[in-house]
Amino acid sequence: MSEVASNHYLEGLLKTYSQHSSDVTPWLSQMRNEAVDRVGELKIPTKRDEEWRFTDISSLTDIPFQTAQTIPQLQPADIKHHYIQEAATRLVFVDGHYASALSTINNDSGIIAGNLSMLLPSYSAKIAPHLGQHVSYGDNIFAALNTAFLHDGVVIIVPQNISVSSPIQLLFIATQKEVTSHPRCLIIAEPGSNVTVVEDYIAGQEVAYVTNAVTEISVADNAHVNHIRLQRDSNQAFHIANCTATLAHASNFQSINVALGARISRLNLNVQLASEGAECAVNGLALIKKRQLADTHTFIDHIKPHGTSRQLHKCIVDGAAHAVFNGKIMVQPNAQQTDSSQTSRNLLLTGQAQVNTKPQLEIFADDVKCAHGATVGQLDPEEIFYLKSRGLSEQAARNLLTYAFGAEIIERIPVISLKNQLEQAVLEYTQSTES
Repeated sequence: MSEVASNHYLEGLLKTYSQHSSDVTPWLSQMRNEAVDRVGELKIPTKRDEEWRFTDISSLTDIPFQTAQTIPQLQPADIKHHYIQEAATRLVFVDGHYASALSTINNDSGIIAGNLSMLLPSYSAKIAPHLGQHVSYGDNIFAALNTAFLHDGVVIIVPQNISVSSPIQLLFIATQKEVTSHPRCLIIAEPGSNVTVVEDYIAGQEVAYVTNAVTEISVADNAHVNHIRLQRDSNQAFHIANCTATLAHASNFQSINVALGARISRLNLNVQLASEGAECAVNGLALIKKRQLADTHTFIDHIKPHGTSRQLHKCIVDGAAHAVFNGKIMVQPNAQQTDSSQTSRNLLLTGQAQVNTKPQLEIFADDVKCAHGATVGQLDPEEIFYLKSRGLSEQAARNLLTYAFGAEIIERIPVISLKNQLEQAVLEYTQSTES
């Protein structure tokens, strides 16, 4: 038995695997079985692994987190304050399980949306080419675990040339202590379609739990996807996420990731510009304090010519918190006339705050336009002095500058009510800083 399979965390999880092993289609059952085999062969990463050297998750295995066996019966009134006003379709999951009574699906928009087990009988031919095909679980234990427990999950299919005017909200609520959930999202944007999806992780209470999420996004020819991902877990929680978007000819992918919660969070975001003329913009904000750790790893892979990518990632770190950003942009030999830029900007509010940032470019083509850069620093004393000269107190000046730093990312969110909500969250953060 491997090191990982012998620890209490994995043992507790795998005991529940067989519960759903016979209620899926043959190809999905085979995928799950293969994922279980990989779990037995892989190990939970440690700081000795280069990709995890700043992020110690050994405490994850100290508690025997198991999948939820009973689900609390929430009422719409219990979670209504988390709803996005503009969303006509909303899929709600509680502790990893689909809550149909809390979900709303607007069939008038022309989309196909629902829980995986509900849609598989009718749409297996559309789902099979994508599910488990974008996020690899062969060498990723967390993706393998998610796939092994793949039963409930979001499926959104936007048919050809359908433009969805209102955002789709995916709401994942964690309510129980010492429970592991495995949220799964599959978004398929067919040629010429347009959709905005908000993937939102919420804490029902301040307790320890594990969220292990996987999201796969397929953006077909000339399709446009806005993907907004919010991580607002309990400050005692662990949040591990893997997301991959694959872009076809002349497609456009806009990504905004905001990390506010979790004791330890890790996001692996991969964007593959797999065909000519694809475009992406990847924006991120980590807003952490006390002893939180937020780790973001991104990989933007330019595979074909005439691709364009823009990336801006920001971290605001207070208290003794620790932020990590590792962003790699690769330009493959055939990806001539690529236009790519990457910026990492980091603000430290105390002497104990820490950030490790590593923007990277790997270029194997000669006709490209690429740039990258990183800054790490504290608030500018001259800017503070200027605001004080205008009548603000020093604390008010610091709060205003911190707010402006984070608001640059929030302003890019195309959903007005959500943008306002997050602006308020940033404002409250600045007013409670430990600096």
